[in-house]
Amino acid sequence: MQSLRPTLDLEEFFERLHSAPQRVLMLDYDGTLAPFHEDPAQAMPYPGIPALLDAILQSGRTRLVIVSGRWIKSLLPLLDLRSMPEIWGSYGWERSLPNGRYTAAPVQAPAFEALTTAEQWMSDLEHLGARCERKLTSLAFHWRGLPNDRIVEIRNRIFEKWMSLAAEKDIGWHDFDGGIEFRAHGWDKGEVVRAILAESGPHAVYAYLGDDVEDERAFKALPDTGLSVLVRGQFRPTAADLWLQPPEDVCEFLTRWQRAVSR
Repeated sequence: MQSLRPTLDLEEFFERLHSAPQRVLMLDYDGTLAPFHEDPAQAMPYPGIPALLDAILQSGRTRLVIVSGRWIKSLLPLLDLRSMPEIWGSYGWERSLPNGRYTAAPVQAPAFEALTTAEQWMSDLEHLGARCERKLTSLAFHWRGLPNDRIVEIRNRIFEKWMSLAAEKDIGWHDFDGGIEFRAHGWDKGEVVRAILAESGPHAVYAYLGDDVEDERAFKALPDTGLSVLVRGQFRPTAADLWLQPPEDVCEFLTRWQRAVSR
C-alpha cells in the first residue's frame, strides 16, 4: 500500500471505520477484484477475494456495493458469493439490491437510436479483430491482446464512423483500459457515489476502490472523510488517496476492513 496524500493516516481511517455508525465499501470489478481477460466472461475474481467479500457481507456491518460498467446480468455469474451484495451496473443505469429487487433507469430514444446505429458497425470492426459488446446503455469495442498496429487501425475506423454519427450528442465517447465505449449520457460512477452518499447517514465512513479512468469520477465525488483507492499494477496519475497493487494489497485492505468492523 502506498499513500498518495501526505495527510493520509490509514490507522486513523480504520479506527474511524471501527467506531462508525455506518460503513460503505464501494468496489469496481474488472481490474480491481478480478484481473482483465480478453474474454470478459472469463474474468474471475482473484483468489481469496470471494471469501473476503463473503466475510464482510456475513458480518452485516458494511454496506458493500459493487459499482461496475458491466451489465449486471453478465457480472452475476462471476461473483461466486454466498450472499449477493448491492450492485450498480452499466455505470449506474441499473441497480440490484441484496433482496433481489432490480431497477433500471430509462434511456432516452435518441441515445438508444444512436447506439442501434453504432451496433451496425460491429461486423466490420470484428473483422479487424475487435470484440464488440452491447450493454444496456452502451456499446463497447475491446482490443485487449491485439498488436499495436491493429489497435491503431481499429481506433481510426471507430473514429471515422463516430464522426459520421449524426446523433453523437446523445451518447459520449469514453476511452477505457483496452478499448472504447459509446455510452448514453446520464449516469456515471460519480453519480452512483453521490446517490449512495445521499442515502447514507451523515457520519458514515466510505471507501471506493477502482482502477480505470472512469473510477476517477467516483474518487472526486467522495467527501474528504472518505478514502479513494487506486488499484493497479502500474501507477498512473490519479485523484485517489491510496494506491494498491492487486491482488495482494487488495486482499490485505479487505482483511483490515473486516477486522476493523468485527472488533
